[in-house]
Amino acid sequence: MPITINEFIDDPKCNRRSFLKACTITAAALGLSDAMIPRLVEAAANPQRPPVVWLHFQECTGCTESLVRGSHPDIARLILDIISLDYHETLMAAAGHQAEKQLHETMEKYQGKYLCVVEGGIPTKDNGIYCKIAGRTAMDILAEVSSKSAAVIAIGNCATYGGIQAADPNPTGAVGVWDLVHDVPVINVAGCPPNPISFLGTVLHYLTFKRLPPTDQLGRPLFAYGRKIHDQCERRAHFDEGRFAERFGDTGHLAGYCLYKVGCKGPETYANCPAVRFNDVGVWPVGVGHGCIGCTEPGFWDTMTPFYERLPNVPIPGGGGIVASAESTGKKILAVAGAAVGIHAAVGIGKRIVKGKSEK
Repeated sequence: MPITINEFIDDPKCNRRSFLKACTITAAALGLSDAMIPRLVEAAANPQRPPVVWLHFQECTGCTESLVRGSHPDIARLILDIISLDYHETLMAAAGHQAEKQLHETMEKYQGKYLCVVEGGIPTKDNGIYCKIAGRTAMDILAEVSSKSAAVIAIGNCATYGGIQAADPNPTGAVGVWDLVHDVPVINVAGCPPNPISFLGTVLHYLTFKRLPPTDQLGRPLFAYGRKIHDQCERRAHFDEGRFAERFGDTGHLAGYCLYKVGCKGPETYANCPAVRFNDVGVWPVGVGHGCIGCTEPGFWDTMTPFYERLPNVPIPGGGGIVASAESTGKKILAVAGAAVGIHAAVGIGKRIVKGKSEK
C-alpha cells in the first residue's frame, strides 16, 4: 500500500528537513526563485498523485536502478511517492496476465490523465519483432499506451535516442520515443543513466505548472541540459590555462588538471552533472578523475567513441592560457603607457626649451 506524503515525511529514515531539502535542490535545478519552493512543496504533497505507466523495452534497467538504489533514498522515495506508479514491470508484484490486466485497467481508468514513462529503445526493423511483451511488439505497446496518455517522459539515452542498441550497425533498427510518438508531448530526460534530480525536476514542474518544462531542440528540459558540461566544470580553469592530464595516472591527472586530452567529451556535451552531481555525496565522473563520455547526446556510442581519445576541432588555449595572455596584455599596456609617458615628457621638455629660447 503506498504511503502518504505525510507518512513519508514522518518516517525516521526521512524527515521534513530532508523533504524540504529535496524540493529546494529541485527548485535550484529548475532555476526557480526561493519564492517558488512552497509551490513545489505543495505540488509534491498533493494527495492527488498522477498515475504513471512505466514501460520497459530495449534497456538494462539501469535508469530504474539508479533511481531506486542510489545513496539518496530520500529523493528516490520522494519520486516514488509523488507519483502513483500503477504499472512498472520491474517494481510491481504482479506478473503475466495480472500485470497486463493492471496496465489496461490503468489506461482505461485514467485515459488522457496518466503519464507514460518509457525506459529503453524501440526496435523498428522487421516490424519490431526484436522486442515483444505478452506477444506484442514494443512499437505496438508504445503506440497504444502513449496515445492515451497526457504526456510521455523518455528516461535514459536508450528511450530518448536509441542508446547502445542504435549504435552502428543498429541491427534491430532501434530508435528513441520521439521518433515514433507525435500525438502527445514528449520530453527527453537523457543520460546513461540520467541524474534522478533531472527526472524529479521534470515531474515536479509538470505537477506545479500543469505542463512539461521548456526543452532544447533535442527535446531535453533546458533546466538540466541548457549548458555544456565544459562551461560548468570545476576543471575549466585548468583547460583555460592549458594544464592537461596527458594520460591517466600522470602528474597532471593526479593534480586534478583538465581531462580533455584523455578523452573528456565535456566540450560537446550538454548536462547539469557538474552542478547537481550524483548520489548526494557531491561527486560526478570528472570530479573523481574520469572524463565525460557524452552520454546525454544522441548517438554518443558512435560520435563520442573512442572514449579515451580527444574530440577533434576543440581549440586549446595557446601561449599559457588566460593568465599568461592577461600578463602579456598587461605588459603590452604598460609598455604602451610607458612610451606614452615618455613621449609626453619629451614634448614637455621640448616646449620648455623653445619657450626659454624665445624669452632670450
